[in-house]
Amino acid sequence: MISSTHRVELIGGSPLVHARLAGFTGLVVLATGSFAGMVASRLIVRDDAMATASNVVASESLFRLGIVGSLVMMLAWMVYALLLYRLLRVVNKSSAMTMFGLVLVSVPIYMLNQVNMFGVLLAASDHLNGQVKLFLALGRFGSLIAAIFFGLWLYPLGLLVYKSSFLPRFLGLLLMFGSLGYLILFVQGSLFPASEHTLWTNPFLVLTHLSELALLLWLLVKGVNVDRWDERAHGVTTS
Repeated sequence: MISSTHRVELIGGSPLVHARLAGFTGLVVLATGSFAGMVASRLIVRDDAMATASNVVASESLFRLGIVGSLVMMLAWMVYALLLYRLLRVVNKSSAMTMFGLVLVSVPIYMLNQVNMFGVLLAASDHLNGQVKLFLALGRFGSLIAAIFFGLWLYPLGLLVYKSSFLPRFLGLLLMFGSLGYLILFVQGSLFPASEHTLWTNPFLVLTHLSELALLLWLLVKGVNVDRWDERAHGVTTS
C-alpha cells in the first residue's frame, strides 16, 4: 500500500553515509567495551576480595581507565542507538522509539553503577577487603539490571531490521533471537549465582554478541540498500 510521510533527513544526507557512521560508532562501542571487559577480567578475581584489592592497588591507573572505558562505551552506545533510530524510523517510528527508549533507560543505570567500581578502588586503597567485596557484589548486580535492557532493545531493533527491506532479514532474525542472551544472563546471575561464570554457559549470549557484531560490520562495510531506504522514506511500502 502507499502511505504519505515526510522526507527523513539524515546526518550526511545519504543513508549510506549515515549507516556507515552508525557502524563506526558501533565499533567504538565494541572497542571501549572490550577494553573495559579486559581490565575487569585481568584485575577482578571473582569471590576473592583480597586478591582483587591487591590487583586494583597495584594497577590503579589501569582500573581507572577501565571505569572511563565503561562510561565512554555507554555514551557511544547512546549515539549508536540514536543513529539507528534515525535510520530505521522509516520502517516503523513507534518501534524505533521503543528501541531508543530502552537504550535511554539502560545508559544511566550502567553509568551510575560505575560508582560501585569507584567504591572498589577507594576501599582497596584503604585495605578494606569487606567493603571491596560489598562494592563488587553491588556492581555485579547493577550490571545484571542493566543487562535486562541490553537484551530488550535488541528485539525491536531486530524486528525493524527484519521488516526494513534495506538490510538483510537474517540480521533481524539473529538480533531477535540474540535478545534472549542478556535476559537469560540476568536470570542466571540473579537466581543461580555462579552459573554465568563463562560465556559458554549461555549459548544465547554467544548469539547475542555475534548478532551485534554482524550488524555493526554490515553497516560499516555494506551500509544499506539506498533505493529501498529511499522508497521507505517516501512512504512506499509493500504489504
